[in-house]
Amino acid sequence: MAIAHLSSEAEAVTFTDLSRNPKAVAARAAALGCLRVTHRDAPDMVLTTAIHAERTEENLTTASRLFLALMKQADGARSLLLALPEVFPWVRHLDDEEVREFTIELMDALSDAAELGAREAVHRAIVSWRATARINADPDQLRAALRPLGDVDFGPVEVHE
Repeated sequence: MAIAHLSSEAEAVTFTDLSRNPKAVAARAAALGCLRVTHRDAPDMVLTTAIHAERTEENLTTASRLFLALMKQADGARSLLLALPEVFPWVRHLDDEEVREFTIELMDALSDAAELGAREAVHRAIVSWRATARINADPDQLRAALRPLGDVDFGPVEVHE
């Protein structure tokens, strides 16, 4: 199942519009390729055509395979590492080994998203490494993060995104 990219200016209809006039909303979605359906009491949805979803899936798979192929070549891997700060400016707060680990994790996550439909993997890799960069950027947070915990058991950890 593909998630269509929607810009902040994307066309949208309400869930009520969809329920009251499904043919008109479906025609609008078909004409646009995809259409955001907003819902007051639930997450927004995207109504799209099968061909649009298939093309989105094909694009993700192609990009993922291209990046993985580049990672296998010294010049390609070097180019990806040099391009990373342009895409993710916060990587400047990661050391060289962390940037390498982030790049590998991101490429693996893109592959998992494309080949397995594991869409959350990419988001999780980016959010996790951005959090590491945020800690590295703040000397107080970094000192606190590096302080030994000793034998204290803090119990389960809750993760909030």
